[in-house]
Amino acid sequence: MTPVYQPLLANRYLASRIIPLIAVAAVALCVGLVIIVVSVMSGFLDMLLNSGRTLMGDVIVRYADPGIPHYDLLVEEIESRPEADAATPVVESFGLLKLPYGNRTEGVQVWGIDPESFDRVVDFGPSLVWDGIPPEVEEFAKEFDRIELPDLEGLPQLDPLTEGDSPKVVLGVEIDSATKARGPSGDYEVRAPAFWLPLRDVEITLIPISTSGRIEKPDNRRFSVANEFQSGVYQIDSRRAMIGIETGQRMLGLDAAPIYDQALLDETGELSKIGTYPARVQMILVRAADGVTPEALRDAVREAYASFAAKIADENGVTIRPPDEAFVGIRTWREQLRDMIGPVEKERELMRILFSIVYLVCAGLVLSIFWAIVHEKTRDIGILRAVGASRPGVLGVFLAYGLVIGLAGAVLGALLGWVVVNNINGIHEAMGEPAPTWTWIVAYALAASMLGVVIQAVIRGAMLRTLLSIVGVLVLGGVGTALLLHRGFLMWDPAVYYFNSIPNQVDWFSATLTMAGAIVFSVLGAAIPAAKAADTDPVRALRYE
Repeated sequence: MTPVYQPLLANRYLASRIIPLIAVAAVALCVGLVIIVVSVMSGFLDMLLNSGRTLMGDVIVRYADPGIPHYDLLVEEIESRPEADAATPVVESFGLLKLPYGNRTEGVQVWGIDPESFDRVVDFGPSLVWDGIPPEVEEFAKEFDRIELPDLEGLPQLDPLTEGDSPKVVLGVEIDSATKARGPSGDYEVRAPAFWLPLRDVEITLIPISTSGRIEKPDNRRFSVANEFQSGVYQIDSRRAMIGIETGQRMLGLDAAPIYDQALLDETGELSKIGTYPARVQMILVRAADGVTPEALRDAVREAYASFAAKIADENGVTIRPPDEAFVGIRTWREQLRDMIGPVEKERELMRILFSIVYLVCAGLVLSIFWAIVHEKTRDIGILRAVGASRPGVLGVFLAYGLVIGLAGAVLGALLGWVVVNNINGIHEAMGEPAPTWTWIVAYALAASMLGVVIQAVIRGAMLRTLLSIVGVLVLGGVGTALLLHRGFLMWDPAVYYFNSIPNQVDWFSATLTMAGAIVFSVLGAAIPAAKAADTDPVRALRYE
């Protein structure tokens, strides 16, 4: 049974002096720091994992050049497996995009997609930015009757429906970031309505590569902009353009083409046609059915590819066969991104290890404070021992004291971490703007008032008050000067950190471990002074009292 004096003395020591409150504040700051840093790192990793799966499905079948022939049969074979929910073919190339103003050209990664099947695999529709004509563009169009506003579709038809129609392209929203701005709600506002891309045409240049590996003549075509998309990954949004798969195949020389016998002429003297080279794609993205892991889907896709290749090989008259499975990459999205995911995971664990030093800081602070308290309270301890308090009883007083400090600091630190992490994007935006005038005026006013306190303290000869007031003047003056000179700076650069926003979800697993560690080390820090107090000889403690 716990002696009555233990909680009473622990509460009295905690509430009667400011030093324990400093220990609580130190523990809270340490816990809050670890929670903020680890939560941002964990959030960054989670965003990387989620975006990777969203952008490329669960499994990727890839064979770059000359591509996978008869891909439509492979898609059917994959979708016939119960592990697969949907599959979509993709052609891929790097090219040049000429924007309709300023003679500006950008290097882009061009994907040729089938919008409907692509949407089934990666849920592409919700990432489209414009679901209607922005008000700024409508106002601009009213002033110029000759401007024809586009019909923005949910999932636009990218390949032309008729021969006379121009193909369409969906561009990453950050490719043309100069003509629009992102509002506080995350929606985009058009800065320059005259150059809003869906009103304009762009030119895309691709360089086809022949089946023998030779670089062919570049193909340049004009595209009308059907919409823009936002994936949330800066490198994707600033570099990717989506066109129709048939248009992409034609521009890259991956469409169906006749095969001629170079040594045989027909009746007209032309080379004799002996077959047709089927259309090809470089990638097939596959989405797993509900409850199926990417690894299980990968194994099923490998079986589907082997079955597909065997069926094509058994057909008579087929001159072009799929590449051998050994040369085709069939990977999960995590394997595809392992060069990015692996280092980030290691960095997160390294940060956890490095910030574990914070626990030692907590223990050291509590130890030093408690050592001073034990030395100061020698008389109280002697009286307790003289009236019959046991050594474990005295030990329990200071251990309970350390436990309360650890608990209070851990809870306040978790609250601080939660507030900062949840508002971290707002804090970052505020840091990117010049400080409001009133902030540095208030700081200077407080510094001036504190200077008056310094003068009063000097006149009265109060050294401690003078010293503390001088520190206050220097701190407030420094804060005011920093706010006055602050013109805003960018800490989170999307071009470096991949994503447009800072992760703002607390990693509660790491937060719980951090809080538990702070509490345990606070108690451990109190253990040595507590043991010293328990060993106090009551006769010696009261000899000179």
